Amino acid sequence: MSHIQRLFIGTCVVTCLLTVLSLAGCSVIKTTYKVIKGTVKGTIWVLKGTYHLTAGTTKVVYHVGKFTFEVIRAPLNYALTHEELETIDGLPPKEAIRQGRVKNAPYVVKGRQYVPMSVADAEQYEETGIASWYGEETRRQPGGHMTANGELFNPRAFTAAHKYLPLPMHVQVTNLDNGRSIIVRVNDRGPFPSDHNADSGKRIIDLSWGAAKELGFLSQGVAQVRVEVIQLEEA
Repeated sequence: MSHIQRLFIGTCVVTCLLTVLSLAGCSVIKTTYKVIKGTVKGTIWVLKGTYHLTAGTTKVVYHVGKFTFEVIRAPLNYALTHEELETIDGLPPKEAIRQGRVKNAPYVVKGRQYVPMSVADAEQYEETGIASWYGEETRRQPGGHMTANGELFNPRAFTAAHKYLPLPMHVQVTNLDNGRSIIVRVNDRGPFPSDHNADSGKRIIDLSWGAAKELGFLSQGVAQVRVEVIQLEEA
């Protein structure tokens, strides 16, 4: 029996439409994904169909299971959610965003260089550690905010910041204190050590206000979580 056949035994197959925004080229990539649940490690999203590119689109809505994601390209004059980003791929952050040189490019924060993992390594990523959340402050500031890959930051959406995963990626986050689990879109960098709390940089993921609320740890501020990348496999 092949590996693929074993994956399908005892599984539930669901079909959904996943549309991905390519910020660099302002393109839309539309394709069909088939969800195979019950595998040994998380959920595998199997690529089906053909890519269809449509230029000039700046807003995309797609679904991953029961979760809906809205991706909007932010104007370049919007403030970054993490203004402490000094360079991305050796360029000023917004120039790197404009050129589409962000996905797993090295970047510098407060003089320290961070080197994200490759896409291949990220597909196997799973980690348990402390999650925090951010975004409430952006609701009190005028104007919009931009994530590290150029998307409009919506604190109520299910998104996250990660120091080393390529941008964007989807991960499943499980609150180990209460068993709640959601899927989020990783589209930002962080969390980084703050001036008043160096240990904050040891947290493995920074979730949006909306994601933290869904996982039930807004009031606590942090939670013990398991983070698993949602894998993409071409059929």
